[in-house]
Amino acid sequence: MTYFMSLLLFGLVLGLVAVASNPSPYFAALGLVVVAGLGCGVLVGYGASFLSLVLFLIYLGGMLVVFAYSAALAAEPYPEGLGSRPVAALMVIYLLGVGLVSSPFWGGWYEVSWLSVEELGEFCVLRGDVGGVAMMYSFGGGMLVVCAWALLLTLFVVLELTRGLGRGTLRAV
Repeated sequence: MTYFMSLLLFGLVLGLVAVASNPSPYFAALGLVVVAGLGCGVLVGYGASFLSLVLFLIYLGGMLVVFAYSAALAAEPYPEGLGSRPVAALMVIYLLGVGLVSSPFWGGWYEVSWLSVEELGEFCVLRGDVGGVAMMYSFGGGMLVVCAWALLLTLFVVLELTRGLGRGTLRAV
């Protein structure tokens, strides 16, 4: 299980570096799908299978619509892929930055954190994500409104950034 979680976390970091260094929205959206899948795999490894499923479905259902729409608005005839020189140089710089920032934490502090939520309690009656779902429904109404507002604001920001000079579908005929 430790090797599997290490593989998922390593893939998550590589995917995030690929998304951050890629200027093309096509490959960035594909990278975000991969990163979302790996992040949900990490959550499943820690015992939050329901939360992982909900996050993955909400992410694919909501945010990828925004990325698909922005990719359609910013259509490039020759998008830069991960193999081009500028993108590869940015990936190397970001990976070196991640390595430098994470180097103080290589001392072995993480060995206890590989356990899932159920393995920490001796007489665990409920799974950890079930209690989290109950807390989310009882105390999460305000946070739901804040998250919906943030997603709406993100939609408008992405559409404004990708609009360009053509004004999209709102131009005068």
